[in-house]
Amino acid sequence: MVDLLGVETGWVWLRDPASDRFYNAAVQSLPPYLQEPVRMTGRSCWCLELFRKGQLTARNIDVVECSRLAPAAASREVASTGGLRCHASVPLYAGDRPLGVMNLAMRGWRRLTRRELDLLTTIADQVGVAIERARLGEQSIEHARADERARIARDVHDTLAQGFTAVGLHIEAGLSHLERRNRARPALRLALDAARQGLEEARRSITSLRRSPLENRSLGEALAALSRRFTADTGVRVRVEMGADVGRVPSDVEAEIFRIASEALTNVGKHAGAREASLRLDVVRRHLRLTVTDAGAGFHTRGARVRGFGLSGIEDRARAVGGRASIRSAPGRGTTVTATIPLDRND
Repeated sequence: MVDLLGVETGWVWLRDPASDRFYNAAVQSLPPYLQEPVRMTGRSCWCLELFRKGQLTARNIDVVECSRLAPAAASREVASTGGLRCHASVPLYAGDRPLGVMNLAMRGWRRLTRRELDLLTTIADQVGVAIERARLGEQSIEHARADERARIARDVHDTLAQGFTAVGLHIEAGLSHLERRNRARPALRLALDAARQGLEEARRSITSLRRSPLENRSLGEALAALSRRFTADTGVRVRVEMGADVGRVPSDVEAEIFRIASEALTNVGKHAGAREASLRLDVVRRHLRLTVTDAGAGFHTRGARVRGFGLSGIEDRARAVGGRASIRSAPGRGTTVTATIPLDRND
């Protein structure tokens, strides 16, 4: 759209359906002033307020002065803003559902032609459909995984759990008819203990399958929501990649992976000074691997554990579920945090 309209730059705000906050989802050729993440947090601005109030629609696309650029424009920081002051704000909808705003910035104010308005409306419709299809695709995958977890939990309850219960009851009934010194009692006692232990393991499995430690969301949904919230808070855009074969993950591993990702992103916001970060979750040789990378300031890892970088906590969380974490960094070369957790605890 920047190229089609012959304007200088553009960016997209999307509304996070989980938190109802806006985050910066895409940019094109931002001027230095807007490249600073602090300028692009999800805080309210004129175009987002119009959108929230329902006053920005496909029928009233217009050019407005950018409130984020206004302070720099007032102090005549032309070098950092590229002379930009205004933008066309294009609402993005999926049917009646509001998705976000696409802003296309220009140096001077100008009225949009009818052809440009028609073009913007058509493209906005296409973008809205693409966003909605992508979100529905992600939701269908996550819902399928949730349904599979529920099915397995039911199967464990209806087969293993009830089977162990029946075995235990029969053994107890048999023991009640044996004399105290009967030689079969020790073996039956061992069998009863094994049945009770099996029942307890089955119950733990059911609880693990049904319990959601991440606010009733899957790990993928929780990490995506975490990244959007981080972008809304800091302006640092996070590229999220989910491997195709992640599948079902034990609940305790889900919880620790989520907390490791949260700590790693917190460090990016506090220390890295980065404009972008990436978060990837995949499975490599039956190990779940989380990787959080930024191209920020970096640091000397030696001695960092006692300087408030949260590295020891990340390592401890990985060890708590049988895995390990590594932190690679150097001044000026960014930081990569990698946590690897075996999906089979016997690995």
